[in-house]
Amino acid sequence: MAVFGEEFDVIVVGAGVMGSSTAYQVSKRGHKVLLLEQFDFLHQRGSSHGESRTIRSTYPEEYYHPMVMESYKLWEEAESHIGYKVYFKAQQFDMGSSDDKCLREVIATCQKHSVPHEILDRQQVSDKFSGRFDIPDNWVGVCTNDGGVIKPTKAVSMFQTLAIQNGTVLRDYMEVKDIRKEGVKGGVWVYTSNGEKFWGKKCVVTVGAWTTKLVKSVSGIDLPIQPLETMVCYWRIKEGHEDKYAIGGDFPTFASYGEPYIYGTPSLEFPGLIKVAVHGGYPCDPDKRPWGPGMALGTLKQWVEERLSSLVDSGGPVATQLCMYSMTPDEDFVIDFLGGEFGKDVVVGGGFSGHGFKMSPVVGRILTDLVLTGEAEGVELKHFRIGRFEENPKGNFKEFLHHVM
Repeated sequence: MAVFGEEFDVIVVGAGVMGSSTAYQVSKRGHKVLLLEQFDFLHQRGSSHGESRTIRSTYPEEYYHPMVMESYKLWEEAESHIGYKVYFKAQQFDMGSSDDKCLREVIATCQKHSVPHEILDRQQVSDKFSGRFDIPDNWVGVCTNDGGVIKPTKAVSMFQTLAIQNGTVLRDYMEVKDIRKEGVKGGVWVYTSNGEKFWGKKCVVTVGAWTTKLVKSVSGIDLPIQPLETMVCYWRIKEGHEDKYAIGGDFPTFASYGEPYIYGTPSLEFPGLIKVAVHGGYPCDPDKRPWGPGMALGTLKQWVEERLSSLVDSGGPVATQLCMYSMTPDEDFVIDFLGGEFGKDVVVGGGFSGHGFKMSPVVGRILTDLVLTGEAEGVELKHFRIGRFEENPKGNFKEFLHHVM
């Protein structure tokens, strides 16, 4: 256990999946790491808990494709070290109107990166999935092999366990209130609300929905990261059809483009239930959350009834879970040095906008590169810089519409 006066090479603030992945990556390179968490480890107040997350390489933004592909390898590498699975493979099926700009960019990304894919009309979709999906005549489907499901809480635990094995010190119930530059010997002091402080040569901030609050209090920078409370829904598969939707068969992870953007996974965590939810939520203060009642479900019920061929009970979800998004205006990540008096001593990873979990292994690798060497290999970070919001409050320009409510 860390004691007052102990010094570290890197202090990671926030022990969700991004911070835990970063602690693992830094410690794997032989550096002394402290991982701090404001709540209990594996808590359910943020964005890194629950039963499943999708992983896919089909992005309208082509710059995410190499990050996802590296993450596949890093997920499997971590699994090989821990000895159990957190990543379960599946096909990925994207669907939407044939003129949807987002879906057209997904197809363009597949073509640019030579991703094997099928573009299917309504009848071909029905044939491929044995009638389990029914799309309108003016829609198309895009099918690839690069899909799957990640077990989130299990994945966070995996990264923390691997970090501990490499000598990382973990401390929970350590709410960080301030980070200050050490003027004499360099590095930074990290102060917690219970009066403890720790010195590190470098610091990484990965605090999810609390990013805007902590960064502003530390540096005065007002990041446009808006916490949203979102609701995940599980629907009952009609009796006799349960096996058709189970993980390990040919039923895919999927995404439906348009308003709203809807996504789902095969049945895995709850036998006989399928996850189908809306990508979006309602703005909130992470310290004063409403904890429900959730979003209106009329459109989602209609989607389940019409697109899943009436084989899933569309009367309403039988189970729901609440989670947090940390949304940027352009739905792109924030991965950058805090700058100012901190220079390159403090790195921020945040604003993962409801689609970052799948890339947590590579985000951890990138944050590790930045904090240890000052630059990241093999990735173009211009899309993730803090400065983009100074040039344009909406961030990166995109021709296609955003999906968040």
